[in-house]
Amino acid sequence: MLQTTYRYEQTAARLMVEGYPDLSAGHSSDAIGILSSWRLQLVGAPELEGTRDHLEALMKAVMPYARHRLSGVERRFGQDSGFVSIGPDQTTHLLELRSSRDGVEPLQLKLDDAELADLVRCLDQLRLDSRVKLTWAFPDDRPLQRQEVVDRIPLQKRLGPPVLAGVALACTIATAWLVPLPQEIKETAPAPAAIDKPEQETTSDR
Repeated sequence: MLQTTYRYEQTAARLMVEGYPDLSAGHSSDAIGILSSWRLQLVGAPELEGTRDHLEALMKAVMPYARHRLSGVERRFGQDSGFVSIGPDQTTHLLELRSSRDGVEPLQLKLDDAELADLVRCLDQLRLDSRVKLTWAFPDDRPLQRQEVVDRIPLQKRLGPPVLAGVALACTIATAWLVPLPQEIKETAPAPAAIDKPEQETTSDR
């Protein structure tokens, strides 16, 4: 049985997987149903390789991390005791890889935005490749929870506008209470002027 190799390349990343079809599952000869090895080459870093567990750990950490960063949410993915973890590091992204062999120091790689994007594209191409019949053990893409998006906004920015609006409203109400209302001026009708009646002349008989 011939081994099948597929390669996924971007400017700063190249991922290669090798394996065999699972004939018991009815796979065609060009499919990969059993992963035998994989290799990842990042610019400026040594070539990485490992087992399927290492590759799944890389996908479980990197892909949700990139989705959260696109939404402005900064958080770390992957456990410190696991094979892979990634988190923000000032203006870069710190990718930490740990070997399953004893005595091997963890490998730390700093990726910029372009390198992280190329790595995600390679992993995405592998995940969506219909020729690779592997079932990956990580959750499907789901929209971020509302609380995660809200938490990315600093508390001062979230509370600032409502507090300022409340202060402005309170000042307006206080000013309205302090300023006296204009008194109503009652207009009095002028008294009618007296009209002099002409004197009646009396006539006497002569």
